[in-house]
Amino acid sequence: MTGIALAAAGGLVVELIETINANRAHLSEIDGAIGDGDHGINMSKGFTQAGAALGDPPPPLPDALRVLSDTLFEGIGGSMGPLYGSLFSAMADTLDGAEILDGPLYGRMIRAGLDGVEEIGSAKPGDKTLLDSLAPAIDAFDAAQAEGRSFAESLDAMTLAAERGRDATRDMIAKVGRAARLGERSRGALDAGASSCCLILGTLATGVKKRLA
Repeated sequence: MTGIALAAAGGLVVELIETINANRAHLSEIDGAIGDGDHGINMSKGFTQAGAALGDPPPPLPDALRVLSDTLFEGIGGSMGPLYGSLFSAMADTLDGAEILDGPLYGRMIRAGLDGVEEIGSAKPGDKTLLDSLAPAIDAFDAAQAEGRSFAESLDAMTLAAERGRDATRDMIAKVGRAARLGERSRGALDAGASSCCLILGTLATGVKKRLA
């Protein structure tokens, strides 16, 4: 298969919720090194609320992403709610009117998500934020598609780049957010936002590949 039906893909959002909840303690532990230590708690709260609002079975993927977006805007404090809310809202908007999620549409979807995050935030890649996982992951997906690699292979390239981007934040100095006040002392710890973003991208990739198979 080269694509999946959007009408039957709302379960991807359910899988995102499960992943965030399973990694709640891990994300908070990462955040505790240079932040408030509540990233996993806040993410889990918002994603769990979205799960309750989705219903069973979940709606088509664009609608499920919009439920997640709306809930995160309302349910997560600090910057993560608006940032992830904007990510998923832009992704949902890109899917409106489509029936099949294939490689080119997926690329446009995640690129729109990046644009949504950058539109409301002041960070750029290298500032030790979720962008350090998101931006290289999207570039890797686009490059794989341009090389003629399959949808599944492109998702693998995206996942690997997201992981490398996350890991690279360990050697960065935080430039925005609470961790920025630490300056040089923020070096040596992973960024919690990059870590949660990596989990989200990896879960989407796994879910899409499962459905392609």
